[in-house]
Amino acid sequence: MLEKAMFGAGCFWGVESSFRELEGVEDVTVGYSGGELPEPTYEHVCSGATGHAEVVEVTFDPERVPFETLVERFWEIHDPTQVNRQGPDRGTQYRTAIFYQDDDQKAIAEASRDRAQERFRKPIATEIAPASDFWRAEDYHQQYFDKRGMAHFH
Repeated sequence: MLEKAMFGAGCFWGVESSFRELEGVEDVTVGYSGGELPEPTYEHVCSGATGHAEVVEVTFDPERVPFETLVERFWEIHDPTQVNRQGPDRGTQYRTAIFYQDDDQKAIAEASRDRAQERFRKPIATEIAPASDFWRAEDYHQQYFDKRGMAHFH
């Protein structure tokens, strides 16, 4: 049975591309979560007023790729010590976050964060919170790099 995971690690284009590379990942959709406004648009989220983060929703086969592997990829593809930014992108929508689906994902994410902290000089700032509504981003954001024949930047 397929499961879902949700991660925020800065601009969702590169995050999506990085997760798509993993064997056992069935689909990755970019969108918005963690905010207040129902059905937000990119413009709403970029305003910083909705509380949403740019996220990816990963649909995966846990028999082929365990959640632990997804979380490890998450630590590898961004700087989890940055608060409300990644590289040149700044704002709460670019925050580092793991939105867990259940208590097992929460425990795995927290244990992985504690182990990953040893690799970083600064404290990890990643929000680990229960998943809320996922709002699919506009079509032009989906598989952005693939549509443009670009390599991802993470």
